Amino acid sequence: MSKVDDLTRLKHIRDAAQEALSFTNNRTRNDLDTDRMLSLALVRLVEIIGEAGNRISEDCQVKYSKIPWRQIVGMRNRIIHAYFDIDLDIVECPSISGCISQGQTKEEAIENIKDAIVACLQVRAELGLSVM
Repeated sequence: MSKVDDLTRLKHIRDAAQEALSFTNNRTRNDLDTDRMLSLALVRLVEIIGEAGNRISEDCQVKYSKIPWRQIVGMRNRIIHAYFDIDLDIVECPSISGCISQGQTKEEAIENIKDAIVACLQVRAELGLSVM
């Protein structure tokens, strides 16, 4: 897999993570149970993040080892095979192993998303591409 492919996947991860944060802004855990569109959207975004993470090259994963690649892909696998039996507590709670952020707080989740963005920009710079 080429670095350009890695760049595209990193962008997918960044964009889906930003959307997930946007969708959950000013929302509560109860909203996941009562707003079917919200829960389906978040589950889909986690699937996108996991699928993109699964396609990141091993070299890129090693280079950006701070990003929890195995857990990101593992969460995607759990969700994709659960169909209608998805535990929304696992999707919602960043402190549970396998969640996107691997953090205890929203701030930690944001920091991990920033790491993914930085990785994306570094790959672009290494390829001599515009970073904006």
